[in-house]
Amino acid sequence: MSIRHLDSMFDPQSVVVIGASDRAASLGATVWRNLTTGGYAGAVYAVNPRRALLDGVTVYPTVDLLPSAPDLALICTPPSSVAELIDALGARGTRAAIVMTAGLHAEQKQAMQQASRRHLLRILGPNCLGLLVPHIALNASFAHIGAAPGALALVSQSGALVTAMLDWAQGRGIGFSQCVSLGEHADVDFGDMLDYLASDPRTRAILLYIESIDEARKFMSAARAAASNKPVLVVKAGRSAQGQKAAASHTGALAASDLVFDAAIRRAGMLRVDTLQDLFIAAEALTHFSAQPRLGAVGVQDRLTLLTNGGGAGVMAADAAALAGVSLTELSPTTLQALDAWLPVHWSHANPVDIIGDAPVQRYVRTVQALLADADSGSLLFMHAPTAIVPSQQIAAALVPVMAAAPNRILSCWLGGPGVAEARQLFHQAGIASYDTPEEAVRAFSMLLTYRRNQAQLAEAPPAGAAGDGFDLGRVSAIVGAALAEGCSWLSEPAAKSLLAACGVPVVTTRMAKATADDAVRVAEAIGFPVALKVLSPQISHKSDVGGVVLDLPDAAALRDAAEAMLRRVAQARPEAVLVGFSVQTMVRRPRAIELIVGASIDPLFGPVILFGQGGTAVEVVADRAVALPPLNPPLARSLIHRTRVSRLLAGWRDVPPADTESLVGVLTAVSRLLAEVPQIAELDINPLLVDANGVIALDARVRVSAEAPGGAARFAIRPYPIELVETLSWQGRMLTLRPIRPEDDAQHLAFLARLDPVDVRLRVFYSRRSIERSELARLTQIDYDREMAFVATSPVAGGGEETLGVVRATADPDNCDAEFGIIIRPELKGAGLGTLLMRKLIAFQRDRGTQRLVATVLRENRHMLDLAKELGFQCDAEQPEADTWSIQLGLAATSSSALAQPQPHHGGHHQQAAADL
Repeated sequence: MSIRHLDSMFDPQSVVVIGASDRAASLGATVWRNLTTGGYAGAVYAVNPRRALLDGVTVYPTVDLLPSAPDLALICTPPSSVAELIDALGARGTRAAIVMTAGLHAEQKQAMQQASRRHLLRILGPNCLGLLVPHIALNASFAHIGAAPGALALVSQSGALVTAMLDWAQGRGIGFSQCVSLGEHADVDFGDMLDYLASDPRTRAILLYIESIDEARKFMSAARAAASNKPVLVVKAGRSAQGQKAAASHTGALAASDLVFDAAIRRAGMLRVDTLQDLFIAAEALTHFSAQPRLGAVGVQDRLTLLTNGGGAGVMAADAAALAGVSLTELSPTTLQALDAWLPVHWSHANPVDIIGDAPVQRYVRTVQALLADADSGSLLFMHAPTAIVPSQQIAAALVPVMAAAPNRILSCWLGGPGVAEARQLFHQAGIASYDTPEEAVRAFSMLLTYRRNQAQLAEAPPAGAAGDGFDLGRVSAIVGAALAEGCSWLSEPAAKSLLAACGVPVVTTRMAKATADDAVRVAEAIGFPVALKVLSPQISHKSDVGGVVLDLPDAAALRDAAEAMLRRVAQARPEAVLVGFSVQTMVRRPRAIELIVGASIDPLFGPVILFGQGGTAVEVVADRAVALPPLNPPLARSLIHRTRVSRLLAGWRDVPPADTESLVGVLTAVSRLLAEVPQIAELDINPLLVDANGVIALDARVRVSAEAPGGAARFAIRPYPIELVETLSWQGRMLTLRPIRPEDDAQHLAFLARLDPVDVRLRVFYSRRSIERSELARLTQIDYDREMAFVATSPVAGGGEETLGVVRATADPDNCDAEFGIIIRPELKGAGLGTLLMRKLIAFQRDRGTQRLVATVLRENRHMLDLAKELGFQCDAEQPEADTWSIQLGLAATSSSALAQPQPHHGGHHQQAAADL
């Protein structure tokens, strides 16, 4: 369902407590007391067949006898009664319920869900603490304490953690917009809450405590949409990697579920923190460090300048920065000269900038001004320990207007208690993030940088040509099909190498020999010495563990001896193993190459995942790896590489030149495409993959396939580019391509926008603008194809490439009831039918995905759009002073394409009065 009827849950006009009671320590009594004593101004009802009055309020015996249908019901009755109550409430017209009751068995839960779906009634729970909405004084919970109003929304899978955080936050003056306990999330889940809170004007940041999620793609779509609007911070419980002990490959052993979840959080543009304390530290930074909607994506600089009135605080902050990997700024000569002009001669003359404990107010002010005047000084951490020379509040009062000029660059730390309380409060009121200790402030800055990197991934617009050249899908499919036809689950090493070569991955020459020394010699002589010899057996995953690998064999005699000895070792170590033969491969000598691992596996929740890290036989012990969710493009592949320690070796050291990382990026994007195109790929392990300045080469590979097709693009947690929607046709004497917009269209889309008539832009978005920010451009070209669609019409240009002629865009609401659309065409092409082509493609797409209505608000002076709307069968829904809302019903339309333009009667639903941006 998503956000449908959640307004009845979070902003109800009336609430009923079913099971309300005055029995001490009972659930019904606690919930009733919290609801009625918290200041909630809406109508309150009670239902209990054993009570007539409760605190002077009439108690009704059944739901049917209530004077009106309540917006929200709080259910505190035994498990056996819940489904019947939900059915009765739905019949009365109630649209939301919180089931606090615990202990529903599977059949009772299923009956509850069936009743709720019958009436489109939303359920929070069961087995949940409830919710609190402080700005309307609604305490619909059995928490021991209320919540103060604020700008943070807390959504937790654990009710106990909600109460602990409420208690913790109260002592620190932290307020909330909503506090929600999901319980068993039978209906309302994290995806629904992210969708709702993303557009909640009272929420500036969203805090999540997650133990598990159920629908990965729904969660990722909602998370990416929410993180595009405001910070989303996550505490994820359960970091242990149980269940990986019997993994069949290195990748399976390393790609533990927590690593995958971490990759999902990063890919969605959220920030993961380890502790509840870090949750609020990060929230302080992200909600006060900048008021920009895409916090951390702009305005935050990677380097830190430390300003202190005491050397000890500066040293502690510098140590914390070193541990967190935060770089300190090297002050420029100009800045040093400016500071020398008025600071005492014995100031630190470096970063940290120690202005000495006797500093008067003016010394603080001029130092801050000098540091902020230098854009290269990065972000500024101001630290102050109280002295008897100047009251701290005077320093704060003088600095607030100075720091207001650069709010995106400043954090603060007022060391002490009562002596700095007023100063800390002045900074807080001015929106300057403030922390109790230098270490805490540096940790906040480090998390801010991580968040910035995650946001950059969310808004990434990769260059063209990221699909991977040399990918032979026909050959790949033939190799996989042949293995499945033979009943093989693991490809032989030569077959795995052939598959990689078909994907464009360089591989070492590898041939298969029978399990005899004579045949191994025959194959080796054909490919040339020296060679490496490996045993082939479907029962032996790690060959070196049983002595099944011998390297650098120079001639036939050495190979013969090695083969015979290997047969004896394997027979002794694994007598049950079936020996298929030997793998004989050209010996590769790259003395300065680095051993890496690239792998893929299927996560039970998030689907296909890609792993990268340091390879070799000790790969599990070293455990230097990172995981990413496909699809990957070159920038995302580079980010995956940079998250490992081995990436520092790839940059070169001493006389070792940097490795060819772009060839490594090519391998990662090729694996990503393989996972999308071939759903039968269940597991892949390239180890070692050698890389040096001359490129990459795969020495060993294992590939598991499955006829059940557990992978493929359909299982991606993030929907890849829908290439099946691309079509080419002839139009007006030129070739025309109608396709979904791509992330790499950013430059092309910018050129298209630049050619538009300003009047057309005003008619389309109701205002004009002279420029567009890169972050906004990325938002237009990198879209979530599960939530939004933009079709562009393009044609080739002389000299190669293409140009955009027009675009139509639709954004569906989270319930897929309405999709708001807009269309714009290059001025010289108006009236030629291009708008009709684009609109028909959009109508067909939205209809196929189950959207009920297409809606747009059109200015009355926009005659071209009004004529097109009438031609396609749209109807005017509402009267506005300057604009009309036009819609076409899709859900009830006939299946033939000719029916797409036929008007349909309106059968409910809501519409918005603003057109979506292009």
